[in-house]
Amino acid sequence: MTMGKASDLVIHITGWLIFLSLPLLFITGQSEEGNILAVLTSRYYWLFLSFYILIFYANTYFLIPRLYLKKKYVAYAAVLLLLIGAAWILKPFDHLVADNFRFRHMERPERMAPPRGDGLFSPPSGQPPPDIGEGRPRGEMPRRGARVDVISIFLVFMMLALSMAVQITRRWRLTEQRAAQAEAGKANAELSFLKAQINPHFLFNTLNNIYSLAITHNEHTADSIMKLSNIMRYVSDDVLQDFVLLQHETDCIRDYIDLQRLRLGQKTKVELAVAGGPGQVQVAPLLLMTFVENAFKYGTSNHEDTLISIRLEADAHTIRFNCRNKVFATRKQAERTGIGIANTRQRLDHLYPGKYTLDIANSEGFFNVQLVLQV
Repeated sequence: MTMGKASDLVIHITGWLIFLSLPLLFITGQSEEGNILAVLTSRYYWLFLSFYILIFYANTYFLIPRLYLKKKYVAYAAVLLLLIGAAWILKPFDHLVADNFRFRHMERPERMAPPRGDGLFSPPSGQPPPDIGEGRPRGEMPRRGARVDVISIFLVFMMLALSMAVQITRRWRLTEQRAAQAEAGKANAELSFLKAQINPHFLFNTLNNIYSLAITHNEHTADSIMKLSNIMRYVSDDVLQDFVLLQHETDCIRDYIDLQRLRLGQKTKVELAVAGGPGQVQVAPLLLMTFVENAFKYGTSNHEDTLISIRLEADAHTIRFNCRNKVFATRKQAERTGIGIANTRQRLDHLYPGKYTLDIANSEGFFNVQLVLQV
């Protein structure tokens, strides 16, 4: 049994126990010698309860779903009028009170004796006392003509209102659960799509680099292929997971930097500093790799010396990442932002909601990324 169903069961049991106790408190409180056991053993008490329990659950699980929610308002109103008419005819509350009244006076018949002696209600001199018991058995409630059992009808309206509230609450919770499931499914679908975009994009650039080495018959081609193999293994296996060890992400970055160094030569210097315990914490795969790839895309030149600085620090709860590079991109290249940083922001929103700060500054010819993750 789920927590929601268990909670509903407790609420129903508590509600009916309260409803069961109300007639007991009302009836036994009408006299000093109120007998709870007598009320509990009365058939009218259980008929009274059964009548209203039937109304509550019939309206909750049959009338509302089958008639009201299907917009059969005329049929629904007709059934409600029949229930109200049944309460008016059966008078469950009046019969319960009358039965208790009869029980009390059967226990103490002397209380039905008319007052005697002088007093305000003494019969005039020479006249016999009125026979108030004539025409009905002792202990029976006096008849007051046709009487509408207002309390019974009121209880019908109360049961209908409560059952409607229960059904609306259930449907509202179901709608909320479906909306949450749809939102989670949408987030997972978007995240999978973002990963699918990142992986081919990264591999495309890396293969271009190795192709350049192969064309020039570079001696480091075999080593580059091995590093690419490591990267592809990481991309094809580990990237399918939501989180991987930071050490694996760091190894991928090292291999990528080595591949880029072979292509760029001596004009570009790369500083990679890793501190803390990257093998003890986890991070979303290719999250940091995106910023590194962006730095090599826009921060290298064949004519000017440049420096790409990458610093990573990790402890048990926090990852601090900084990447800084000079910008050499033309206007056309700058407009072609691609999917990298925009997708990374979306991934951060999905995977680290409220647990990250990302500061990106592009000023004075330098591009600086500062990322802090709470893990």
